[in-house]
Amino acid sequence: MNINYFNSKVIFTKNIQYELSEILKNSNKKKFIILDKNTKKYCLPILNLKIDFQIIEIPEGEKNKNLKTCLQIWNFLFENNAERNSLLINLGGGLICDIGGFAASTFKRGIEFINIPTTLLSQVDASVGGKVGINYRNAKNEIGLFMSAKYILIDTKFLLTLDKRNIFSGFAEMIKHSLISNIENFNNLIEENIFKLIYEENENFLDFVYKSVKIKNFFASKDPFEKKGFRKILNFGHTIGHSIESLSMQKNRCLLHGEALMIGMICELYISHIELNFPKKILNKIVSFYLKNYKKYIIQESDFKNVFELMQNDKKKINNKIYFPLLDNIGKIKIENILEKEKIIRALRFYENI
Repeated sequence: MNINYFNSKVIFTKNIQYELSEILKNSNKKKFIILDKNTKKYCLPILNLKIDFQIIEIPEGEKNKNLKTCLQIWNFLFENNAERNSLLINLGGGLICDIGGFAASTFKRGIEFINIPTTLLSQVDASVGGKVGINYRNAKNEIGLFMSAKYILIDTKFLLTLDKRNIFSGFAEMIKHSLISNIENFNNLIEENIFKLIYEENENFLDFVYKSVKIKNFFASKDPFEKKGFRKILNFGHTIGHSIESLSMQKNRCLLHGEALMIGMICELYISHIELNFPKKILNKIVSFYLKNYKKYIIQESDFKNVFELMQNDKKKINNKIYFPLLDNIGKIKIENILEKEKIIRALRFYENI
């Protein structure tokens, strides 16, 4: 199972070692691999590289997805004589795929990189779609590029290293993909026992990941540089979600991306219900799923103003207006929606009271 996205090739595999060795055989390029202490301990042994490479270990955590960490990567590459034909392998979650891709794309005006996503979130979202970047002043992905990895290698064996919290963080993006595609995908995901699929039927779960990536690729490939508006559909849940994620970083009570996205989707589905008559039954199903599987993040009335102010840094803001994609129903999207502060506050109150 492969998917092509511009100059990228997404390879879904049950044998990561074989696929990578096939890509790298007969290559005399200098090879560097970016990881953190967790992927070094749990994922590098799974990869079982039989090639010469140098390790760039960076600190874990969203707070380190910044220019300081980028400088660490650039300095290592420079001091170890990386050349324009060198190769950077990003082994890790969304942070490593994002920052590794950004560092590679800017070093010597761009060196080739490969993404090997090791979390569910990075497999269905961050590693694919041709975006790289870093956070800036607590704003998510404020500095970045449209740039694709040469290869993205996806193997669900890495998911066996994850805890429940990280599994459900990634699952949030899969739910989003189902909401913007069709009711069958949505019902299949909500009703499946995700832990059984991952921990007992791991190879079969690769099909679910493939379907989720295929949905993202459908929207991203039609509007790769966000010029036509179509790709904005993929931002569903993210406008409010990103601001809540930024708020959590300010408070040093950091949410995982998917946790913030679930809150964003609940708020934006509520607005969809009020504005476009999105079915209350489906909204309630999402709320029940969230309360059952996620620890509710407390957002107080005193935080609402801050959340709205953080939204003013949103990259999708045009002429001082923030545009939301909203849903009439599952798979039925209205892209251009300008929402006033009062409606956003109302949605936050809805979340506060679930």
